Amino acid sequence: MKYLRRQCWVLLFGLLALGTQARAEDFRVGFVNTDRIFREANTAKAAQAKLEQEFSKREKELNDIGNSLKSLSERFEREAPTLSETQRAQRQKQLIDQDRDFQRKRREFQEDLNARKNEELQQVLERANRVVKQVAEAEKYDVVLQEAVYINPKHDITDKVIKALNAAR
Repeated sequence: MKYLRRQCWVLLFGLLALGTQARAEDFRVGFVNTDRIFREANTAKAAQAKLEQEFSKREKELNDIGNSLKSLSERFEREAPTLSETQRAQRQKQLIDQDRDFQRKRREFQEDLNARKNEELQQVLERANRVVKQVAEAEKYDVVLQEAVYINPKHDITDKVIKALNAAR
């Protein structure tokens, strides 16, 4: 009786495994590398160019201020031994104030740049997600992953998505 019961369980599990295997063959999984989309898609490149154009003037101004501050600091270091104590303290205070102002401007620039970059990347991501959905529906994928520890390259549909994104532009 035990032997017969064991045989029934083996047969039942075997049938379940066959049914699962048949369904697994129909199950389609895709993978999209969002980092590649952000690097290679025309919409992402256009967003990057837009940001560079928008922030290049401020960045140049900051670089000029930084270079000027560096020159003033080097000049102070050279002239410090010949300055009176009052002059040295006054120039040192000026340098500290200018550096503090420079650091504040640089921090504000970075915050503004990061906020705008996030806005632009969000728009690219929303477009990419719409295209991923279109590709998934057209090619009958059951699931499309955006992050994975490992993915077999045969499941990577990033090229198709980038191509569709670029064509949609």
